[in-house]
Amino acid sequence: MKLPRTSLIRRVTAGLLALALCGALRASEAADPDLGPGLRAIKAEDLRQVISRLSSDDFEGREPGGHGESVTVDYLVDHFKQIGLAPGNPDGTYLQAVPLTGHIARPTSSIGASPDDFVAWSYVRQPEIAVKQSELVFVGYGIQAPEYGWDDYKGADLRGKTLIMLINDPPIKDPKDPDRLDDSMFKGKAMTYYGRWTYKYEIAAKMGATAALIIHQTGPAGYPYSVVVNSNARENFDIRTPEGNSHFPTIAGWLSEARARSLIKAAGYDLDTLQTAALSKDFRPIPLKSAVSFDLKESWRDVESHNVVGKIEGSDPALRDQVLVISAHWDHLGWDASLPGSKHDQIFHGARDNASGIASLLSLAQAFKAMPPKRTVLFIATTAEEKGLLGAEYYARHPLYPLQKTVADINMDGINTFGRTRDVEIVGNGNGSLEDLLTSAAAKEGRVTRPDSRSEKGYFFRADQLEFARVGVPVLYIKQGEDAIVDPQSYHERVDAFTATQYHRPADQIGADWDFSAAVEDVGLLFRVAYPVAMGQVTPSWKDGSEFKGVYDRMMAESPSKPLN
Repeated sequence: MKLPRTSLIRRVTAGLLALALCGALRASEAADPDLGPGLRAIKAEDLRQVISRLSSDDFEGREPGGHGESVTVDYLVDHFKQIGLAPGNPDGTYLQAVPLTGHIARPTSSIGASPDDFVAWSYVRQPEIAVKQSELVFVGYGIQAPEYGWDDYKGADLRGKTLIMLINDPPIKDPKDPDRLDDSMFKGKAMTYYGRWTYKYEIAAKMGATAALIIHQTGPAGYPYSVVVNSNARENFDIRTPEGNSHFPTIAGWLSEARARSLIKAAGYDLDTLQTAALSKDFRPIPLKSAVSFDLKESWRDVESHNVVGKIEGSDPALRDQVLVISAHWDHLGWDASLPGSKHDQIFHGARDNASGIASLLSLAQAFKAMPPKRTVLFIATTAEEKGLLGAEYYARHPLYPLQKTVADINMDGINTFGRTRDVEIVGNGNGSLEDLLTSAAAKEGRVTRPDSRSEKGYFFRADQLEFARVGVPVLYIKQGEDAIVDPQSYHERVDAFTATQYHRPADQIGADWDFSAAVEDVGLLFRVAYPVAMGQVTPSWKDGSEFKGVYDRMMAESPSKPLN
């Protein structure tokens, strides 16, 4: 029987992918035959099945605090049990309760009321928040960085005012080479925490500002304005505490670039001119000779969300109280019934972000069950990453095991299914010794590691490992490489298309073109890094010059126990 052309193409494609996968596995096991049982436990079909299930309509986009969370948590607990993981919480359960508050803001202002213009919210727990005639002030990049001799505020009194600020760090040109950025200023191309949106709101609150609005620009942000709307214009979450969130101004928000331009033009200025002025250390806040009023109506609810935790207890009595964390976030953006189309069209499926990370976490759990560790390995599926890394932040503040005994966190947020590469990129390159382990492991497979090629996008500050780093735990976070083995042009087109048309949109769904041989190879590489750590052969550390080394040193100095081996 002659097969239809489409069926033939599918079979040929499947056959080629299977050959590629077999080749990758053979090369991987040949490089480290002793790791064969663990590497063979990482299977393409397992990854595919988990991603397909978690991103299906049944899970309704896995938003915390509703049906999506309930079915996701049940699914993960069942999988942990099937793999043979013990309960990760010392109380004998697979859950760590994460108390959140959910709030939906309906903002209007003299700027406008459409999310196409601006998005705003507040962490003040009141049904209505009114701000009348708050003076608008442009504060450049909104940064105070003494180590760079930089202060955008210059002592200005900004109490009660609304700050408009630019996204990311100032891109300062190298005086010796105008085609490069100055590595001595804000790490050159790489983004620092000063460029992170959370920092900008934090410093605005410190200055006593009533509101802070960040101007979104697609290039520097690394994602379109639609991501801002999808992420912030619906229900937002925060960790529930008695004192509330004092790190944000009364009103936090974003302006579309088009709306910012028109607003600044109405004040008699030009955004491009202001942006150029903001690149100087001499910049001072510029009053925009106008004021803005806000009215936010908010509804609130308490949400009991959960991190899902399982463990493989270490076999060595001398090492089992030391913990290696493997993490990935289970949540996504839920279901927006106001969108056009069917329910399927309205769900933010989150296949790559981050059903693929959860699938990878489960595969690593299976690998460690095949090759039991000497140190304890804790697998954490975190909640509310999409709402500000909240599940990871809560664990870092309320660890189930002492942070002084937590040797590392390896985090996965999106795994490579675009195609196999000769390289793998390190997000946050230059921070820790885990990068050296990764480089050595990659070399055994004939691969290389590279710094994040898009470090200006600040990916390191947009994933859960940041919260572990902030409390001193050494971390590793990788992303797909740039040197594609097959059809580089198509590879890069798929990577760019994901960011432009799928990231934080309902279109983030599993596709027929996903290359699971690439995923298996990269997850296997992470197992190569994790295994010697889990066996106590190495203890990860921060490198000199890392901003997190001092935090680690202080943490260990305060530890009543002896240093780790």
